[in-house]
Amino acid sequence: MNIKRHEGTGRMSRVVEHNNTIYLCGQTAKLSGDTIELQTQGTIKKIEDLLNKYGSSTKHILSVTIYLKDMSLFQGMNSVWDSFVQDGFEPARATVEAKMASSEILVEMSVIAAKI
Repeated sequence: MNIKRHEGTGRMSRVVEHNNTIYLCGQTAKLSGDTIELQTQGTIKKIEDLLNKYGSSTKHILSVTIYLKDMSLFQGMNSVWDSFVQDGFEPARATVEAKMASSEILVEMSVIAAKI
C-alpha cells in the first residue's frame, strides 16, 4: 500500500494520495473577503492550485462536500459554484450546514479527485 502525505502540520496533511486518488483536507478562504461569493471563489482557487500541484485538475474532482456556516448562503455559494463547474465534469456533491472553526469562515470544501 503506497500512501503519500503532503504538507503535514503535525495534526493533519493538506493532501493525501492513495491509488491514484487525491484527498484534500477542508479548504477555506476566510481571507478572501466577507461575502459567500468571494469566499467561494477563494476556496475554489485554493482547490485548483492544490490539485494542479499534485497531479490532478478540477475536471477530475470525483466528490466534494461543501460545508456552509448557514444554509441561507446556499444560493450565493451556488452562483459561484455553477459558473465554475463545466458541463460533463460535475462531481458527486453534498452540501451541509456546519459550525465553522472560525466565525469569519462562511464555506469549507473537502475534495476527492482522481490523479491524472
